[in-house]
Amino acid sequence: MKNVLDSLEKRRAEAHLGGGQARIDAQHARGKLTARERIELLLDHGSFEEFDMFVQHRAVDFGMDKAPKTPGDGVVTGWGTVNGRTVYVFAKDFTVFGGSLSETHAQKIIKIQDMALRNRAPIIGLFDAGGARIQEGVAALGGYAEIFQRNVLASGVIPQISVIMGPCAGGDVYSPAMTDFIFMVRDTSYMFVTGPDVVKTVTNETVTAEELGGASVHAVKSSVADGAYDNDVETLLQMRRLIDFLPSSNRDEVPEWPTFDDSARLDKSLDTLIPDNPNKPYDIKELIRKVADEGDFFEIQESHARNIVTGFGRMEGRTVGFVANQPMVLAGVLDSDSSRKAARFVRFCDAFGIPIVTFVDVPGFLPGTAQEYGGLIKHGAKLLFAYAEATVPKVTLITRKAFGGAYDVMASKHLRGDVNYAWPTAQIAVMGAKGAVEIIFRADIKDVDKIAARTKEYEDRFLSPFAAAERGYIDEVIAPNATRARISRALAMLRHKELENPWKKHDNIPL
Repeated sequence: MKNVLDSLEKRRAEAHLGGGQARIDAQHARGKLTARERIELLLDHGSFEEFDMFVQHRAVDFGMDKAPKTPGDGVVTGWGTVNGRTVYVFAKDFTVFGGSLSETHAQKIIKIQDMALRNRAPIIGLFDAGGARIQEGVAALGGYAEIFQRNVLASGVIPQISVIMGPCAGGDVYSPAMTDFIFMVRDTSYMFVTGPDVVKTVTNETVTAEELGGASVHAVKSSVADGAYDNDVETLLQMRRLIDFLPSSNRDEVPEWPTFDDSARLDKSLDTLIPDNPNKPYDIKELIRKVADEGDFFEIQESHARNIVTGFGRMEGRTVGFVANQPMVLAGVLDSDSSRKAARFVRFCDAFGIPIVTFVDVPGFLPGTAQEYGGLIKHGAKLLFAYAEATVPKVTLITRKAFGGAYDVMASKHLRGDVNYAWPTAQIAVMGAKGAVEIIFRADIKDVDKIAARTKEYEDRFLSPFAAAERGYIDEVIAPNATRARISRALAMLRHKELENPWKKHDNIPL
């Protein structure tokens, strides 16, 4: 028996070495951890249960029958826990065939995907690979498609998170693209469909991997990534933090963690958050952090479309999604990018039963040919559609401006908002007073005194929350210092809300 056990340990040790010590050292020299080191950091210590450790490829073409066979075939798969909650994980091993995907490599990932879906637990993929294994041809491509199909079936059922920790090219990019969140590591990770060499050949553009698909591109410009961090360690620790906010599946309640923050806490500093000058900006994140438990806020897509803020926090220990216009950037105006960003976040929250708290300070939609030619109408409709479709608890607070169609779009009472509050500083109207008066009283536009009087009249009548409150569009005008207490009570009241949309195979959101 001892010989058998010794043989087992020897095989495990061989598998743990992946592509060998030299390649592990090369991985470390690039500032990257190995697949198993990453899993150990991500999961609770000692909780990882590995599957298919001894799987090997079966390829024989192009000399593969003579190539050394490494146990695991370039991907480490299994399950473990994050703060005691079950999570499935796969990590590409760059030390083995560059982490390239073979038929058996794909079968290992597929098995984990099926288990995660069957057992209703999140799945996290750690990507560090060079694409398909060319020697296997269509078998590798078929493996990709099998993975993609499972990404689609799991969408909206279990949380799917992709972490790009090295190269991710070709077919490898489409699986992350269909997951709920993508995070990258600055300077060591990149994503693109075709690499710099192909780009140079086809379009004659000279571009580096970082310029083509690094974190500086995807977390800021393209919106492919939801965030970027400085190194492997920080990235994985932030993923543990994110998992704590998410339910295990669409049938589970949102997580509830102990909190020492009084839900009825008043914050007098909020009474002076809004500047006296209505055109002066302020930081909406200050409001979010002063409302959320312990000021804990996990922002999603922080560096993209910064005129809107999205992310997770907690109220009374339970996860909520925050969506807020950001007056610090473009005055909080809605444009194509911010509409898409917020719409995707709202739909994620709705899919997983996460209540949505919306803070509104929006002067309207961004005008101009660039926006109109870029499809602002359709992109703005995505956010409108997302809010209108959502059946989770929706609590909305208008802090200052809510002008034009943007008022409707931002979780208004008319889109089945459950509780809609306003601060006394709220201004709800078709547009600002000056623009409105110049249109209504166009004949008097040269009479400065008359226009000034009409402007004051318009401000008094419409640029306050009370015109909307008179019609029941605002449930109550509240004191800013009581915001946390009022939202906490509203969410508690809505905890058992039941609302169903008409039956349909699926909707047809304006993509």
